[in-house]
Amino acid sequence: MKAFVNENPGSIDEAVMLAQAALREGRSVSFAGGGTDLLQLVKERVPNRPGSGVPDVLVNLKRVAGIDQVTRNDQGGLTIGGLTSLTDLGANPQLRDRYAVLAEAADSVATRQIRNAGTLAGNVCQRPWCWYYRNGFDCYKAGGNQCFSIAGENQLHAIFGGGPSFIVHPSDLAPALVALDARFRVAGPGGDRSLSSNDFFVLPNEDVAHENVLGDDELLVSAVIPEPSGEIRSHFYKIMDRETWTHAVVSAAVVLEMDGEICRTARIVLGGVAPIPWRVPAAERLLADQRVTPELADSVGIASIEGARPLAKNAYKVPLTRRVVERAVLAAAARA
Repeated sequence: MKAFVNENPGSIDEAVMLAQAALREGRSVSFAGGGTDLLQLVKERVPNRPGSGVPDVLVNLKRVAGIDQVTRNDQGGLTIGGLTSLTDLGANPQLRDRYAVLAEAADSVATRQIRNAGTLAGNVCQRPWCWYYRNGFDCYKAGGNQCFSIAGENQLHAIFGGGPSFIVHPSDLAPALVALDARFRVAGPGGDRSLSSNDFFVLPNEDVAHENVLGDDELLVSAVIPEPSGEIRSHFYKIMDRETWTHAVVSAAVVLEMDGEICRTARIVLGGVAPIPWRVPAAERLLADQRVTPELADSVGIASIEGARPLAKNAYKVPLTRRVVERAVLAAAARA
């Protein structure tokens, strides 16, 4: 493993200053929360930042107080600290009662040991798990100039939004947070900024080297889930190629705003199929002001795969996505 400096700030401001100081000295830097993915990248000498190599400095956030909790905010929604563990998210009664989609997404991540250490910010900001990137290929994500999956092993790659890179976003929490219309608090040298979860993630044709808008000296501090305007019912459904550990082959986060048994609005966000959490507005519109029936859910599933462009070895994801969406919609609507 490459030698690195471990910094232990006591506040967000100090963490940002330490990152800035390292960058000014020409050293690469990464923020560490649970570290379940980052330390593996360091161990395997996989670059965590394009063109920067393995980090020289790790800014360890575990001493920063107050960013590992779920609290009700002044607007009636919830603020979730970036260092909140996945285990705590899955067990939180407020989430399970009002925002089940996020608790279910957290429960679906990897193994219990990883959920005990992994955090909201780490899960949302983790780097791709494409086997080319993780195994030393000079691909776009590692600072190179090609995507080896296009003509290679692409069974688990994108069917939406790909090009020039065809990675899929690895986070299970990200689709749920986008479906809940969460906002992210980001800290950096210019102070705090708040942005929609929709605007946090970037496609490869916007920035091929990154998956989100964070600068090297910025970090995700918290996610804010707004108070729903009415009754919401939600569900997270995930298909893996093994029972545990693996990331989603296909997943769907569904949030329905209900008026009795009538769905007024819907948000459907796919995981495992695109380089960002992938919304399907055409499918969402079919549910507006409708009673959710098996026939309607089937139509929503069909609409969710419009525009899919599979590669040579991942066309199976198209019918799988259709059925995952159908089941997630029916499960969400059936919630009391």
